[in-house]
Amino acid sequence: MTLQILFLLAGFVILIKGADWLVSGASSLARKYGIPDLVIGLTIVAFGTSAPELVVSVFAAVQNHQDIVFANVIGSNFFNLFAILGIAGLITPLAVQSSTVWKEIPFSLLALIVIFLLGNEFLAGGFKLISRVDALILLLFFCLFLLYIYRQMKADVSDAVVPDRHLSGTKIGLFIILGLGGLILGGRIVVNNAIELADAFGVSEKIIGLTIVAAGTSLPELATSVVAAYRKNNDIAVGNIIGSNIFNIFLILGVSALIRPIKYNISFNTDICLVAAGTIFLFMAMFLGGKRKLDRWEAGLLLIAYIAYTVFLINREI
Repeated sequence: MTLQILFLLAGFVILIKGADWLVSGASSLARKYGIPDLVIGLTIVAFGTSAPELVVSVFAAVQNHQDIVFANVIGSNFFNLFAILGIAGLITPLAVQSSTVWKEIPFSLLALIVIFLLGNEFLAGGFKLISRVDALILLLFFCLFLLYIYRQMKADVSDAVVPDRHLSGTKIGLFIILGLGGLILGGRIVVNNAIELADAFGVSEKIIGLTIVAAGTSLPELATSVVAAYRKNNDIAVGNIIGSNIFNIFLILGVSALIRPIKYNISFNTDICLVAAGTIFLFMAMFLGGKRKLDRWEAGLLLIAYIAYTVFLINREI
């Protein structure tokens, strides 16, 4: 069991470092051919922050561990919203832009509603399954979100600038190869050892996915939001989380279901509803006390809710 935990931790490190190398190499390659910062930020960097969740879910879908696919996505969203925003909000009250309040937070709630409807087949009837048609619907919403991001970034080009490491051609190729290799190797290690841990602890793959796997694949978002909160970059701290939650549902579930249709476990309804409740709470918090601000006491409630539900999940399995 100890060996599986060590391998799992190593998998997370390889996965996250692989994403970092890939982003660095791909960004430098794009700049070398004159691709604008706006496009780089919209595609390469945005993909890089979601790469760990994407690779783990794709491997889980290919290996037919369908609960891990959903648990990784929904668990990551839960961790992002309750744990990361809770921690970041305790560091400093998080004031955000009007567009985040009126567009991005509601869009993240829409993502939860869409996956709830598709998963429970309220729109089509029949078996509870995320089909390839459903996957295309999710990816269509993802494209609409990309269009929204493009317009936002175009309105403020300064936010789209990506640091350039001035890599040579050889280093660019090496970074891209190492990055892809790290993502593939790390993703395989994480999925395989998560399954072994579930067997060793005698718990379901869903619980392992909602807790350990979800938290591990969300480490890039945790680091980004905590550093942003410490530096008073509130829009980055909140926008990073909301954007990631939208990416997770529309892109990652969409790609995973396109590879292999995924059976939907209705027990995830509770988790989706909790994330939706947290999203509504975040929206309401923007109007309580300070305008468009998540105060420390509100962030504390989010973190307490995360800890309480995690303890509940674990105790339910014991």
